[in-house]
Amino acid sequence: MKITQRSLVRSCLLPVIFFIVGLAQALAADGPADAREGFYRIGPGDQIKIAVYQVVDLTLETRVEDNGNVSYPLLGQIRLGGLSVPEAEQLIASRLKAAGYIAVPNVTISVLTIRGYQATVLGYVGKPGRYPLESRNMRLADMIAIAGGITSGGSDTITLTGTRSGTSFRRQYLLRDVASGKESDNPELRAGDLIYVAKAPVFYIYGEVQKPGSFPLEQGMSLMQALATGGGLTPKGTQRGLTVHRHEIGKATQILELNLDDPIQPDDVVYVREGLF
Repeated sequence: MKITQRSLVRSCLLPVIFFIVGLAQALAADGPADAREGFYRIGPGDQIKIAVYQVVDLTLETRVEDNGNVSYPLLGQIRLGGLSVPEAEQLIASRLKAAGYIAVPNVTISVLTIRGYQATVLGYVGKPGRYPLESRNMRLADMIAIAGGITSGGSDTITLTGTRSGTSFRRQYLLRDVASGKESDNPELRAGDLIYVAKAPVFYIYGEVQKPGSFPLEQGMSLMQALATGGGLTPKGTQRGLTVHRHEIGKATQILELNLDDPIQPDDVVYVREGLF
């Protein structure tokens, strides 16, 4: 088989050409990896860059408006909000082609700053607000940490609401489980998720106890543990005739006599009587 000089040069240049093409494609896709994969959908507030190959005048760096639109040269208002990056590229390319401006437009969109892909954190956290989801696998624990953690007085139960597969989603997670490292207890977040940390439940104790007042209610706390939290009985106090005032929404307040091993509930009021001698 005869090898010509042209075929030899060609065989040497082909790997170089493939490398340059691949490098150019990688540089063009300078947005987040998730955006290039179609996972991320453009949202209001995002800063994006639109470029058309070999048409410098159509390069535009702009912010997506609150209604999801951008104003693009020659085409005017285009709604990109809610589209993945490949879908948005295809939309602009088809509009340019249909209008007769470019026969075969090669459009590239880069997401420079993510603002639309956010979750909201409310309640007893250090810094409530809306925060961008900076990666595909950002999880509940990551967002709680970004929001400053759970503050004093906050519950150890975290409520997560959002949408999964077009269906409303709501679930509660215990902080200790979220921190356990198990992925099932530390879910991935999605755009539009709402994380809420409520006020920690409390109970009240008064009467003949060392430290009357309100105290955090731990899960499964018994009446005996509640008395211990209140510092125990005073010399005048007695365990006989302990009463618990319990109020439930829509019902009259109940006055209950519980055993020491019985659990107490949020907002229960424990009364310790004075002993009769």
